[in-house]
Amino acid sequence: MANNDDAAARGSLHILMFPFVAFGHISPFLQLSRKLSAAGGIRITFLSTPANLPRISSLLPSSPSIRLHSLPLPSIPGLPAGAESTADLPQHTAELLKLAVDGMQPQVAALLADLRPDLVFFDFAQPWLPSIAHPLGVKTLFFSVFSAAATAYLTVPSRRSKHSIANIAGELIRPPAAFPDSTALSAGVPAYQAVDFSYIFRSSGDTGELSVIDRVLSGLTGCSAVVAKTCMEMESPYLHYIESQLGKPVLLAGPVVPESPAGSLGPEWTTFLDRFDDGSVVFCSFGSETALNEEGVEELLLGLEMAGKPFLAVLNGATAAVGKASADGSGARLVREGWAPQQLILGHRSVGCFVCHAGMSSLVEAVVSGCKLVLLPQRGDQYLNARLFAGDLGIGVEVEREESGRFKREAVRDAVVRVMEEEKGMESFEKWRGFFMDGEVQKKFLEEFVGKLKELAYGKSSK
Repeated sequence: MANNDDAAARGSLHILMFPFVAFGHISPFLQLSRKLSAAGGIRITFLSTPANLPRISSLLPSSPSIRLHSLPLPSIPGLPAGAESTADLPQHTAELLKLAVDGMQPQVAALLADLRPDLVFFDFAQPWLPSIAHPLGVKTLFFSVFSAAATAYLTVPSRRSKHSIANIAGELIRPPAAFPDSTALSAGVPAYQAVDFSYIFRSSGDTGELSVIDRVLSGLTGCSAVVAKTCMEMESPYLHYIESQLGKPVLLAGPVVPESPAGSLGPEWTTFLDRFDDGSVVFCSFGSETALNEEGVEELLLGLEMAGKPFLAVLNGATAAVGKASADGSGARLVREGWAPQQLILGHRSVGCFVCHAGMSSLVEAVVSGCKLVLLPQRGDQYLNARLFAGDLGIGVEVEREESGRFKREAVRDAVVRVMEEEKGMESFEKWRGFFMDGEVQKKFLEEFVGKLKELAYGKSSK
C-alpha cells in the first residue's frame, strides 16, 4: 500500500502524470504539472514514451520536483515502427495507438509498484489504470482535457446507448437526459455535428478496440475522482450535471491560464506584423493537427480578403496559397504552412483578432492576449467549446454554416467584420479577460485544488 502517512508527514505529495500519446492531450498535462510544481511540496513524475520525451522535456522547467520517465510503446500489427504520437500518423491509423497504450499495462503496473505515488492522473485511453492502482493504495484521477460542456453533452453515463451506430447521430442531436436548461447546448446541436460526434461510439470487433465512449465512461466511473481544467464561474451548470451523473467529486484545477511564452518573434513574422497599426491584423490558425480541405482553405482565405483587414494565416493544407500576393496588391496578407509560435503572435501589438478552431487552450490564450475571437470549429469537442465561449460566456462570434456544415467566404467576412468593428460583446470579453489575468483569482484556484488533492491522497480509504 502507498504510505500516505509518511508522505503527509514529509509534506511532499507525489503525483504520476500519464497522458495519452497525443500532444493535444500531453499539453494540458504539462500545463498542470508546471503549475503544481510551482505550488511547492509536490513531486511529479511525468510518464510517456521515449520518442515524446524530448519535446516534453523542452516544455517543462528545469526543476528537481519534476522527473521524466519513459516506458516503451509495445509494437502492434499495423502500427509503423517509431510512431509514438498521433502527429506521426493519419487519423485512421492513429486509433491503433490506443491499443498500443493498452499493451503498456504490465509495465505501468510494475512502475506503480516501484514508485508508489500518492496520486495518478490518467487520460481517457487508459481506463484500466484504476484496476492496477487501487490495490496498491494509489488514488486515481481521470483528468479530462476537454471542457465540462463537452463532457456533459457527450460522455456521461446517460449517453450509454442501445442504438446502432447508424442511428446514434439522431440521438446526439439532443442533449442527454436531465441535461441542464438555459445553456447554449440545451437545445441540442446541428445534424452535421451529431454525425461527427458519432465516431466516439464506434468500436472495432476485428481489433478488439473499445469505443471512445466505453473508454471514457470506464475511466470516469472507475477513478477515485475526476479533474477538470475549469471553474464554477465558467461552467457551473455543466459541472453540477457531471457530478450528478457520476456520483463522485469533480476537482477543479481552474482554467489553467497559460504562462507567458519565452523568447520573441523572429523576423520571418515581425517583418510582416510590424507594418500594421495596433490591433488591426487578423491572425488565423487551426493548430498543428487540424487541416481544412482545399475548398475550406479557399473559402476561408477569400473571406479574410473580403473583410478588408490585413491577415496572417498559418494553415495545414494551404500549399497552393503560400506566398501568393494580395488580390489588391497591397501585401496585406501572409499565408504559411507548418508550425507557428502562436502565443507570441497573439501577443504582438498589431494582432487584434484570432480566427481559430476553438481548441480550449487556444481560446484562453487569445483572450489573455486581448485578441477578439472568430470561431470556426472543425471537429469533435471544438463545436461544443465554440458554443460555450460564444454562447454561454459571450466571447467571440462563431462563423455561420450551411445545413451540411460547409461555410462560405461571406460568413467568414461577416464574422471578422463583426468582431473587429462592433462594440457588442466587448463587455463580456473584458470581464473574462480580467478574470483569466487576475493573479489572485488563479492563485486561489491552485491553492484550493492542491488542498483537495491532499485530502484525497491522505484519506483513510483507498478510493
